[in-house]
Amino acid sequence: MEKRHIVVVPSAGFTHLVPILEFSKRLVHLHPQFEITCIIPSIGSPPSSSKSYLQTLPPSISSIFLPPIILDQVLDPKVLAVQIELSVTQSLPFIKQELNSLCSRSKVVALVVDVFAHDVLDLAKEFNLLSYIYLPQAAMLLSTYFYSSKLDEIISKESRDPNEPIKIPGCVPLCINDLPIPFRFRSNIGYKKFLDRAKRIQLPDGVFVNSFVELEEEAVKALKEESKEKKPMVFCVGPIIQKGSIFGEENGLGLECLKWLEKQEPKSVLYVSFGSGGTLSQEQFNELAYGLELSGQKFLWVVREPSGVANASYFGGEIKDPLKFLPNGFLERTKEQGFVVPSWGPQIQILGHSSTGGFLSHCGWNSVLESVVYGVPIIAWPLFAEQGMNAVMLCDGLKVALRAKVNENGLIERDEIAKVVRELLEGEEGVEICKRMEHLKSVAADAIDEMGSSTKTLSEVADIWKDI
Repeated sequence: MEKRHIVVVPSAGFTHLVPILEFSKRLVHLHPQFEITCIIPSIGSPPSSSKSYLQTLPPSISSIFLPPIILDQVLDPKVLAVQIELSVTQSLPFIKQELNSLCSRSKVVALVVDVFAHDVLDLAKEFNLLSYIYLPQAAMLLSTYFYSSKLDEIISKESRDPNEPIKIPGCVPLCINDLPIPFRFRSNIGYKKFLDRAKRIQLPDGVFVNSFVELEEEAVKALKEESKEKKPMVFCVGPIIQKGSIFGEENGLGLECLKWLEKQEPKSVLYVSFGSGGTLSQEQFNELAYGLELSGQKFLWVVREPSGVANASYFGGEIKDPLKFLPNGFLERTKEQGFVVPSWGPQIQILGHSSTGGFLSHCGWNSVLESVVYGVPIIAWPLFAEQGMNAVMLCDGLKVALRAKVNENGLIERDEIAKVVRELLEGEEGVEICKRMEHLKSVAADAIDEMGSSTKTLSEVADIWKDI
């Protein structure tokens, strides 16, 4: 029997490349009769991290880098989603060319695209393929997309109390500031793009969500109801996370911090990282440094150069020495208390280490799932995208995270940081959070077990593809 071929298209950026390829790896591991080709758009030259990662893929997954796109004119460079979507739109002729070549020599049955690569869905009709969106985020965000028209009506009402919680079916109540940033600036191009994306996300045959039923039971239930009304089928296939690390250790930094962790007490260290793209202002950076020091708790901090733009590091760029931005004398004063790593740390190994007792995180969905899989409680510190929604889910819904209070100037002060860190690692509430996170860890493992909910769901879709 001829092997069935699946084409996947991520959007630009390492954090969107990895999730869709981890999904691909899981698919071919469970169903080796499939072959996958990944067609990769990029902004500028592909980063070394992406190239290194692609070298780890199994033989049944091949990759094609498209000619890089140069974005000379962006309406608002601060709106990351606009840049990402533009890179895919401008790559469409190249994607079509590669798809045409693949279809001429193999049995291509389905096209799976990242949520920001939704323009590629038009090609599925042209080539008579089943089409799917891969959402590397929570079911809660998919609910927001499905509910976007009603949400727009609610927020647009002049009589609406701005402090009234917003209720999306199946989701924990949110305030306006917890929604993705475009909702706060509805005249912004980012908001229009969100609404456009919400319409497009209802076009494919299905949506794969990197979550699992037991994590977001009510949201998934509401989505299943929505899908009965001519919405795409919703398939929860997570938690799918990157296993192991494939770059960075060659400079010794990963190994050094892991050696340091080996010397610490079990569950005594707070891991601090804002993902592959998150940055803090210099003022907030200083407050965090002093807060960690004041807490008296052990910490392992991945430090990145401060910036006034929260997602400044998303597409990489010139890397400066971030340690020079630390307060004077900080490294000397905390040399027995903490370990500071410039720019990058082996997150999977750190979260999986027995000495790690907490994670101060930006609440990007990849990091959230990694915390759940390894059972590490969280201090939620959202920066951009849908991270505020994730933070509310973790704190108010699942109750596996704490969140520091922001002052009237939008700053989290050092005393507040120290207090929250101590509470998570030593306090009574921290103990209860740890118990709940351990339970989630167990449930997450069950979901991707041989008979787990997510494994069964993926097999159902694979059976459809095999019969084409």
